[in-house]
Amino acid sequence: MRRFRRLRQTKELRSFVRENEVSVKDLIYPLFVVEGDNQKNPVDSMPGIYQYSLDRIDEELDRVVEAKIPAVLLFGIPAHKDEKGSGAYADDGITQRCIRHIKEKYSSLIVIADVCLCEYTSHGHCGLVCHDHILNDETLPLLAKMAVSMAKAGADIVAPSDMMDGRVAAIREALDAAEFINTPILSYSAKFASGYYGPFRDAAGSAPHFGDRKSYQMDPANGREAMREISDDLDEGADMIIVKPALAYLDIMSQARERFDVPFITYNVSGEYSMVKAAAANGWIDEKRIVLENMIAMKRAGADRIITYHALDVAKFLKEEEA
Repeated sequence: MRRFRRLRQTKELRSFVRENEVSVKDLIYPLFVVEGDNQKNPVDSMPGIYQYSLDRIDEELDRVVEAKIPAVLLFGIPAHKDEKGSGAYADDGITQRCIRHIKEKYSSLIVIADVCLCEYTSHGHCGLVCHDHILNDETLPLLAKMAVSMAKAGADIVAPSDMMDGRVAAIREALDAAEFINTPILSYSAKFASGYYGPFRDAAGSAPHFGDRKSYQMDPANGREAMREISDDLDEGADMIIVKPALAYLDIMSQARERFDVPFITYNVSGEYSMVKAAAANGWIDEKRIVLENMIAMKRAGADRIITYHALDVAKFLKEEEA
């Protein structure tokens, strides 16, 4: 008889044979920066998450640095929006100013700039709109312009999340032409049209004012298509890949990990975060145990890094585990 339990008898033995680990260096923390002064606005659907104005964002950045989380993912919320999302590629835009601030004061932090128009457009869609139709090719120059603007501000990585076809190639060409040949592209290649994004749209003010995003984000039913999306983005010049959401799409991460030898990141999205927080607040689950189990599931599926709103909690939980 095989006795698998021999290696499960003690905490030390279990640790000794553990196949996957989660560490603080695996974490990327999303941040929402908003126009104005003295703003720390709670996101009601995401307990513990806030929108920060530039003069108060250090409160959260100090916690990130103290926890030794290596990277942040920035989302900007402008004071004014228009049909072309002009705040997305303005040199004095809220996200650009935040990037410059972080790079001046927290130079060790890796700054990832999300590249998408949805937070900046008056209609809330990720591309230009004509007669309620989201335009693909006409949007690409604006995404490229946004990526260059973020790189000029000091972003270490640009991350297109819009899901327009051909945007990685357009961004790579624009970055190279602007002499940002060493700025990596982290592409949201397998981004599904998911119901798990609801709380994020509260945080970013990015809910579409008409229709939905199913014509450009992926159908949750399709796995093989995700492999084609990833392959195309890599061919166009992506350096790293995101699978989003995380928990309902671990099979996609696992398949992609086996097929492509590039860094993979998964996005533990707002709905996944909020469900855990709500259940924990009601005493239905052990929050620490569930969060760490979710993190290890993402690593086991093949994620090299994890974007998560739980990042500060995970850092605290891991420290407690080490004690």
